[in-house]
Amino acid sequence: MIRIVKSSELKSKGVIRESVENTSLRDTVGSIIKNVKNNGDEALKKYTKEFDGIEISDFEVSRASIDKAFKEVDAEFIKVLQKAAANIEEFHRNQINTGFDLVPKNGVILGQKVTPIARVGCYIPGGSVPYISSVLMNCIPAKIAGVKEIIMVTPPCATSKGVDIRILAAAKIAGADRVFMVGGAQAVAALAFGTQSIPRVDKITGPGNAYVTEAKRQVYGIVGIDMLAGPSDVLIIADKTTNPVYIAADMLSQSEHDADASAVLVTDSMTLAKKVRAEIETQLAQLPRKDIATDSINSKGLIIVSGTINEAFDISNERAPEHLEIMLDEPFNYLNKVINAGSIFLGKSTPETFGDYIAGPNHTIPTNGTARFSSPLSVDDFVKKSSYIYFSDEALNEKGPDAILFAKEENLDAHAVAVEKRLK
Repeated sequence: MIRIVKSSELKSKGVIRESVENTSLRDTVGSIIKNVKNNGDEALKKYTKEFDGIEISDFEVSRASIDKAFKEVDAEFIKVLQKAAANIEEFHRNQINTGFDLVPKNGVILGQKVTPIARVGCYIPGGSVPYISSVLMNCIPAKIAGVKEIIMVTPPCATSKGVDIRILAAAKIAGADRVFMVGGAQAVAALAFGTQSIPRVDKITGPGNAYVTEAKRQVYGIVGIDMLAGPSDVLIIADKTTNPVYIAADMLSQSEHDADASAVLVTDSMTLAKKVRAEIETQLAQLPRKDIATDSINSKGLIIVSGTINEAFDISNERAPEHLEIMLDEPFNYLNKVINAGSIFLGKSTPETFGDYIAGPNHTIPTNGTARFSSPLSVDDFVKKSSYIYFSDEALNEKGPDAILFAKEENLDAHAVAVEKRLK
């Protein structure tokens, strides 16, 4: 049963996340990466047989197979995918940054050039649950950014031993250029170093399990990564006017992800807190993924009773949730109180489910409190920015002495000489 605590009883309003190194996980992943780096496809075949239980000779899913899958998926679901893709595209097109040129000043021209990353790898989780939505959320922003080649990797479906046809249909809609059936840490290694069949990429995006996350950590610097995604979490702020049925349903929608997912309610009403706890137990009994959700609710779930709604926002900002639901009347009145949150859901008619699938903003969002300093996946993650500088001869002579003085103060005389040699 979920715990109810008063805010005054909390040792910390935020979440204290101790950094505990899992040496076994680190070493296992490191060994997988090294093997894939050295042995390419042969290592991938070994791990696919070991971890996924299938033997495979060709990892790439053919374009014909993708087209066939698209035709086999239920037509109504294809329409939903296309609607969701259109919403995601519309939202992310507003993130396009074309750089800038400053007005030339005294012979100096400055600016910033935005260039799409040449090749990215999008990791799409699979296995027991097909993360179809992650295909749209990763590939569409990359396409909008102008990425030349989008490489998608995804593990085989646990039942069919192949890629789920809905994932392939989403790949076609989202514009993935090539799709490979491989998952886990070995897929991340293949993207980072390249194999005989899978090309090396410049950046890897997309969520995954602990092995995928650790692999991304270890290859960072060789390639770029979007973020180190942890278990999903939601924090809901509500008062006595909010329907406890809605709150319980939204908390369980996060808890069914996995046992480490976190669902938290912060309310100024003890009466509501008790109603929500009872409703969670009622709804839990009806869930197909009851066991997973129960483990999550019992170990990671929490209901905090605050003194005021303002204190509820203080608690939320310290916890920096991945998903924040403001289930209050006139929710826009509270928007400016939010400092740390990945994605914000306003009002009582806006379940977090909309953000996962159809609304438009990206659902790849900072977890584990990292919304304090990072942002959801966006078009910016698929471009790089270069500054440029031009000095005319006149500007060189005018500004040169300042640069020389600065270089000498840092005892970098060759820097000073590089300017002195050019001065007239």
